[in-house]
Amino acid sequence: MKNSEIKALSSEELNERLNTERANMQNLRFAHAISPLENPMKIREAKRTIARLNTEKRSRELANS
Repeated sequence: MKNSEIKALSSEELNERLNTERANMQNLRFAHAISPLENPMKIREAKRTIARLNTEKRSRELANS
């Protein structure tokens, strides 16, 4: 997910997407622990997407205060 797509989300959509990505990363980690993933880079991508979402959420909090 690109930064421009993240900035276009509303705050409610941002929180939903954050929860979805966290659940997705947890599922990827469980799957990787049981048997190696075909593409382990998906875990890294999920981490970075979560970080981007958290960054946008925090910047909105700071802008509102």
